[in-house]
Amino acid sequence: MRAPDTILPLTIEGLGFARDGQPILSGVSFIIDAGPPSIIIGPNGAGKSVLLRLLHGLLVPSAGTIQWSGIADPRPRQAMVFQRPVLLRRSVLANATCPLALAGLSRAEQLARAHAALELVGLAALADRPARSLSGGEQQRLALGRAAALRPEILFLDEPCASLDPAATQAVEAIIARLATAGTKIVMTTHDLAQARRLAGEALFLHRGRLLEQSPAARFFTDPATSEAAAFLAGALVW
Repeated sequence: MRAPDTILPLTIEGLGFARDGQPILSGVSFIIDAGPPSIIIGPNGAGKSVLLRLLHGLLVPSAGTIQWSGIADPRPRQAMVFQRPVLLRRSVLANATCPLALAGLSRAEQLARAHAALELVGLAALADRPARSLSGGEQQRLALGRAAALRPEILFLDEPCASLDPAATQAVEAIIARLATAGTKIVMTTHDLAQARRLAGEALFLHRGRLLEQSPAARFFTDPATSEAAAFLAGALVW
């Protein structure tokens, strides 16, 4: 049977997650489809990072379902980048080729994709440098390039700029925008409302483990549907 052309839409119904008996997410339902970036926002402790890890398959839901379109195992067609990059004690190029080797690509294909990815993120000249000697912004760009080399249909980003200075943030945002324009579906968490405004095609608002809104970004930021979202945007939301 021919593989489906897409793993989207991603349909989440009644998703719940508890840790040590304490609920973190409850009754979360929404659909993620192809298109501009979907940005998940909300106060600290709302469950944003947990939600992303559930979608990526790093955590198992306590309740509900996560259903990909037309495919049982979406792992080869999705990737995730974390707030703090996880890099091997190897060169920049070796970090970029490692997941491609694990995916079973030929050495020639590994190198071709890795070099293209390093060009994308502006690190081609540093290919032979030890990855852990890079600056924080360069390390995050390498993590993005490594994920992009896998050519994922959907890319999960967990607060990728949280520890970066403004210049590094701008560089990372530019890469995210290029990936989105090229057709990669971006699903990203951020605590930075200005960043969400710059990148979001749609906004998903989490509060106390529940999804209160999912709407086009322009509407969410100008006319939020819930009092909690309005208070959050005004900086007045109390957990």
